[in-house]
Amino acid sequence: MTTTLLRPTTDLFDSWAAAVAEFDGAHVDGSGLQAPVTPDRATLDALTEKAALLADTSAELDDDHVHNDLYWIVDDREVVGFLSFRHDLNEWLREAGGHIGYSVRASRRRQGYASAALRLGLERAREIGLDRVLVTCDDDNVGSFRTIEGAGGVLQDVSDQSARGHALLRRYWITL
Repeated sequence: MTTTLLRPTTDLFDSWAAAVAEFDGAHVDGSGLQAPVTPDRATLDALTEKAALLADTSAELDDDHVHNDLYWIVDDREVVGFLSFRHDLNEWLREAGGHIGYSVRASRRRQGYASAALRLGLERAREIGLDRVLVTCDDDNVGSFRTIEGAGGVLQDVSDQSARGHALLRRYWITL
């Protein structure tokens, strides 16, 4: 397994579309997509445009957005998941989203991809000079909180985020 992070590209359209389809139209954490998701060329074109804008640190963004690197988690040219690395935290990200969000398609879970992708996301955080990052997950997502803890995550708290669509949310800090 050689896991890499790759920015969205039309070169892997079929693999991306298959990965997105495994989420059955629901929100895909770390993908930069909003539910309902339709894995077609127009959606990918809009995503690549959005990804370029958010990654451009010279661009002025409104208060609802932060500079963000959107990546696909790729193994041997197969899109196995998604990772979003946010350079800063706004109010919502401090409460619920964190610096790094990720997801792995169902058929590729429990194979080490989330751990590898999180490790690569932490490398990106070091590159831009962060000292620590916030990573969150649903309280009932055992696989995700074990991944975060395995990367050195220290639990800050478990908060009620029902107003934001989560029953309970675990918030972790990882010191770099």
